Amino acid sequence: MKRKWLRSERLAILMFLAPSLIGFAIFYLVPFLVGFYYSLVDSPANGSFVGLDNYVQLLQSASFRKAAHNTAIFTLTGVPLVMVISLGLALMLNRKLPLRNWLRAAYVMPLVVPVASIIVVWQLLFDMQGAINSIWTSWGHAPIDWMNTSWARAVVLLIYLWKTLGYNMILFLAGLQNIPEEYYEAASLDGAGPIRKFTSITLVCLMPTNFFVLIMSIVSSFKVFRETYLIAGDYPHESIYMLQHYMNNMFQALDYQKLTAASFLMAAVIVFMVTILFHFERKFNTN
Repeated sequence: MKRKWLRSERLAILMFLAPSLIGFAIFYLVPFLVGFYYSLVDSPANGSFVGLDNYVQLLQSASFRKAAHNTAIFTLTGVPLVMVISLGLALMLNRKLPLRNWLRAAYVMPLVVPVASIIVVWQLLFDMQGAINSIWTSWGHAPIDWMNTSWARAVVLLIYLWKTLGYNMILFLAGLQNIPEEYYEAASLDGAGPIRKFTSITLVCLMPTNFFVLIMSIVSSFKVFRETYLIAGDYPHESIYMLQHYMNNMFQALDYQKLTAASFLMAAVIVFMVTILFHFERKFNTN
């Protein structure tokens, strides 16, 4: 009787899980396996197995190396910057300030505004005839083509900060509000100053949040393609030609071998970085 009940319960569980498992297989698992197969053959239709030859050609490609270099610079610049600024904003909004709730809502706005609306705003700001150039030329300077000069990287970095700050700030704010006030009171009795409290209490207690925000910021740094593409097009200035542009151009050229090889290589780098971060987090928690 008990065995029959367990069997019927397992069957019910499988029936409830079946739609999700089928959807996962169709939309994630099968495309993943097909993409990996494409990266190992010389043609998607009746192709011959070439092993890692597509990956070797990819690493020898000057355009891929340029895209990888720009992506690395952007990530190494943007991630620390967004973490420092978002933590600073969270510390500020954790205090009793006038209009604190309004400020919180303002920083969260980028999360709810449609991308199309955001792009229109950025185009109005950074166009040759845009608002920023209008102010710049009124001071007697020549207009700047923001998206076709070395300034393009700064513009994309600004978009990334604007897009990511609010979410990171919410995470840091939640972490700050979970730190017991008694820790700070005890530190004050011991004569600790603001800097000592920040380094010995705030940063230590926020370490799990720091790791999570760091991982999310790294992932977000690879997701600025949509905004950059809509503003600058297929072939933007060389300083903002990133891996996503390279893969998009390979897709348009129907070069699925290089497209899938580049995507798997980028995914492997992200997984490697996240694995290292989790290792350090476990080591920190153990100590």
